[in-house]
Amino acid sequence: ALCDGKDVYIAGIMEHVEEAGIHSGDSASVLPPHSLPYKTIRELENQSIKLAKALKVKGLMNVQFAVKMNKHTGEYDMYILEVNPRASRTVPFVAKATNVPVAKIAARIMAGEQLSDFRDQLTGMASDHTAVKAPVFPFNRFPGTDVILGPEMKSTGEVMGLDADFAQAFAKSQIAAGNVLPTEGRVFLSVKDSDKEALIPIAKELAEIGFDLVATGGTCTKLQKAGLKVERINKVMEGHPHVVDAIINEEIDFLINTTKGPQALSDSMSIRRQAVMHKIPYFTLLTSARAGIQAIRALKNRDMDVKPLQ
Repeated sequence: ALCDGKDVYIAGIMEHVEEAGIHSGDSASVLPPHSLPYKTIRELENQSIKLAKALKVKGLMNVQFAVKMNKHTGEYDMYILEVNPRASRTVPFVAKATNVPVAKIAARIMAGEQLSDFRDQLTGMASDHTAVKAPVFPFNRFPGTDVILGPEMKSTGEVMGLDADFAQAFAKSQIAAGNVLPTEGRVFLSVKDSDKEALIPIAKELAEIGFDLVATGGTCTKLQKAGLKVERINKVMEGHPHVVDAIINEEIDFLINTTKGPQALSDSMSIRRQAVMHKIPYFTLLTSARAGIQAIRALKNRDMDVKPLQ
């Protein structure tokens, strides 16, 4: 938000693709939000404006919210994670996506000018634009590093995907980040117990768009009981031939792997490491996996073209 102590302009509301608990610098972000209802977005704006006025911010303010569906009301409850009366790394991205010189205006407000002096520049984002920021990770340069995301920031850069809709913009961002999504082949699935139920519709969609499914024991059993055709494959600890062998032999084209607990993380680390070394696209959260599948659908349904910033 741009603020002059009295007036407030919401420069942009970005929705993280990954769930809360992942460092904001490691989460893909979408501008404008792609899944939140209109009412929730307006309330996020209202709360941000109230915060800016109460804090008498002059310049820029960054707010991070977490939202969670309330099972009783059917609406989102909102939680404030942090409020920073300063610029953030998101500012240049928002400026580029919206064509509003956010940092320049903020600096001039801090020097004494009023927000109303810049009304002609506060045009907002074009209605046919969706911008996705995707993190870039250095995992291929650090062999001992696990790719699992958490509160500790691991990314060393970020890229931008721009298109008329979220799916195509997300696909572009993944390509730019070096995570080129396949449109066919074999997908490996292995998720923690708490994700197994939520994986079923994801696996069904993958099967519908032409992927062959391969999964480790528990995940395979869950998906087969749901009526899906799934090939079982060994975990590394279960002996050869196992999933790492399949990755090395280029028999896996896409990977979804979520895990929990120190032992499970250690046991599955070799899978994720080999995916990185063999440049196989992977997702370690179901939220990002869902976005990836939307992107794959978009790539299959139409050719990619250039969407100019202007």
